[in-house]
Amino acid sequence: MTSIKASGFLGLLVALCIPALSPAAQGAATAAKLGVQQIIEKYQAARGGLPAWRNLQSISYNGKMEVGYGDSAARTAQYVSAVAMSDKARERKVRERIAAGESASVAKQVQLPFMLEMKRPNKSRVEIEFAGKTSVQVYDGENGWMLRPYLNRDDWEPFSPEQVKLQANEPGLDGLLLDSASHGTKVEYESVEAVEGHPAYKLKLTLKNGDVRRVWIDAQSFLDVKFEGTPRRMDGHMRSVWVYQRDFRSVEGVKVPFQLETAIDGYTPHKMVIEKVALNPKLDDSRFLKPKA
Repeated sequence: MTSIKASGFLGLLVALCIPALSPAAQGAATAAKLGVQQIIEKYQAARGGLPAWRNLQSISYNGKMEVGYGDSAARTAQYVSAVAMSDKARERKVRERIAAGESASVAKQVQLPFMLEMKRPNKSRVEIEFAGKTSVQVYDGENGWMLRPYLNRDDWEPFSPEQVKLQANEPGLDGLLLDSASHGTKVEYESVEAVEGHPAYKLKLTLKNGDVRRVWIDAQSFLDVKFEGTPRRMDGHMRSVWVYQRDFRSVEGVKVPFQLETAIDGYTPHKMVIEKVALNPKLDDSRFLKPKA
């Protein structure tokens, strides 16, 4: 199962691909000339203000996520457990059948209910319902475990070293930019690019561990409409990841995206739709630990 997280969200849940358009293809993008600190301050204000986010100790999201095409339960299970090259080939067959005249309903992506809980400093729990069973992934800030009953694996399994590293590098509840100064992140201005037809400030973030990510801030709303996720290994190759954030809504004074679309080079785009957000829910630390047998 792919490592799931909200980076805000969630580099989260299941991630496949939407190709990023080049600036030339998107057209010229223009925006007011602002310094990096000005952009950050306007972004923080647009999201509800830094003090409000610092007061958040926990957050939970409920909604539905796309996990692949609905022509068989077996295919969906493979998507849920992380899509490999063989799955990509099968997806291509679905598209070929549609091109040959089969019903477009064959290619309708399956949506599964999910729940994501996050607690400071870096704890997370994800549950996904599939075929009457619930898969679970928990991370206590240092170690993680997963339960995958849809693969007939009814015992808790530890994260692999790669999964632990990926999870440790996730930005946590604040995302990449909201409290960048406190997290030791260096922020630099790169350019203005269009994101889905709107000009956005492209910022380069060098994290405390040396990793480099990029965030695009809409030049009008000053919301983070796109960010670069942690690269993922898919079909034996490292793939670039982007997350597009849309449908921002105010929840008790803070702005939260209610739709996210995760993109990995060469793969089908997958959306996640948020239906409910709870701020500062009471989450016991035991929810982020491997349950005792």
